[in-house]
Amino acid sequence: MRSKSDKKKPLVPSLRFPEFREAGAWEVKRLGEIASISNGLTADQSSDSNGLKVTRIETISEGCIDISKVGYIDRIEGVERFGLRIGDILFSHINSQSHIGKTALVEEDFDLYHGMNLLRLQVDKPENNPRFTYYLLNTEFFRKSVQARSNQAVNQASINQTEVGNSQIAVPSAKEQQKIAHCLSSLDEVIGLQAKKVQALKQHKKGLMQQLFPAEGETTPRLRFPEFREAGAWEVKRLGGICNVLQGYGFPERLQGRQGGKYPFCKVSDIT
Repeated sequence: MRSKSDKKKPLVPSLRFPEFREAGAWEVKRLGEIASISNGLTADQSSDSNGLKVTRIETISEGCIDISKVGYIDRIEGVERFGLRIGDILFSHINSQSHIGKTALVEEDFDLYHGMNLLRLQVDKPENNPRFTYYLLNTEFFRKSVQARSNQAVNQASINQTEVGNSQIAVPSAKEQQKIAHCLSSLDEVIGLQAKKVQALKQHKKGLMQQLFPAEGETTPRLRFPEFREAGAWEVKRLGGICNVLQGYGFPERLQGRQGGKYPFCKVSDIT
């Protein structure tokens, strides 16, 4: 959260589109001034694909709506007001420390309902742009601010609805918000296309590996380069016969994570 002295300083981004360079400073507001913030419904959830789809924490674990990771509830009175609409923003406020402040923008009508342990932000329109707000909430300084103000517990952290609403943000005019949102969403589209290409290449590689290496119980691969098609079967050996297999050293917890240490080392989480 910004100090009182920060409020007095003109807030102007270091990079700005030409048509807005003379538009003046952005206005400092509370997040609760531009968006209504609400908790989700409390109801018993099941994993059976029956009933109404409802969000869980893991529904937005990757920064987008993952419809395969939802729960299901029976229809209850008043459930309609928890229905998610396009433009709503889901905000993780009860999670592990590093995941506090994660968000997802509802971009499709999934016929999905707002469940517990996620806040819903409904941005006031037309004065403010939901997509711009979504990108603002994903800036490093905002995420760090939220995490710094969260309450710490043994295995998780939390920040309440009021505290999130009191978060101070800087916003430009609706036109500049739209311009920024359009620019960043265009980049997201390119990233999405590249991600699909990478995924397709990974699947292609997986298929090749299944054919370039012999199947279990066999010694000849199904697919072979022309110059090796008459080279005969592969030789069966023990892995220990072609390399040394060594066990790592269990460094004490007190020695791990120290800044400025001389010797780097890898953990299981580093190679997943």
